[in-house]
Amino acid sequence: MTFVRSHHPNLTALPNSRPMNAISPSNISPWLARIAYPLGRYCLLPFYFNHIEVNGQENIPLDGPVLLAPTHRSRWDALILAYAAGRLATGRDPRFMVSSNEMNRKIQGWFIRNLGGFAVNPKHPNSASLSHSIDLLCQGEMLAIFPEGDIYHQRCVESLKRGLAAIALQAQAKLAQETVKIVPISIHYSQLYPRWGCDVKVDIGNAIEVSRYGTGKSSKKVSQKLTADLEDALKGLHELEEIQDYVLC
Repeated sequence: MTFVRSHHPNLTALPNSRPMNAISPSNISPWLARIAYPLGRYCLLPFYFNHIEVNGQENIPLDGPVLLAPTHRSRWDALILAYAAGRLATGRDPRFMVSSNEMNRKIQGWFIRNLGGFAVNPKHPNSASLSHSIDLLCQGEMLAIFPEGDIYHQRCVESLKRGLAAIALQAQAKLAQETVKIVPISIHYSQLYPRWGCDVKVDIGNAIEVSRYGTGKSSKKVSQKLTADLEDALKGLHELEEIQDYVLC
């Protein structure tokens, strides 16, 4: 078994249940994060996967508002993303927008809520979830949103939802000195349904600077353009990997 321990090249240092009909602010429990991150990185993930490779980690900003935009192929994706971009790799604790169905599971929901997750209904997102996402970015946090909107057991990149672009543009409109950066991330498994012993490859692309799309209100055309550019970036990362595996989209 091989396991690539990757760290950001620029890094130098480093329960209460809530009703699900209202948004709970994302929270990072210091004691839980200190246990969960090393446990996942050094025990759980190397036990389940044969090999994990991370490329392009230098493309993740170490400060400022960041939107991580990964492909979504498995329930393992959040753990893989935390491995590639979380505190042990970049010194940052990503927040996660998570489907309300995942949050409704008592034990799993408690862990998610205390490791930076907050709920959203992917079919009918409420304004509280969107406002909380914008607030996190305005506070300079790193937020992960799966722009495909659901798990797809397929090789090609699914058409992206415009919600991520709308959140990024509205946050950018409130920021005077900083730019929101969207980081496209391909999470590629050697199996369509990842099983014990499969390999994982994470490719992190160049950040997209949202300020280049204008700082006014989020218009439909602007969000469509940003969504299209992000989709192209993800396809360039993810589908190239599939071609190399001789699986054409």
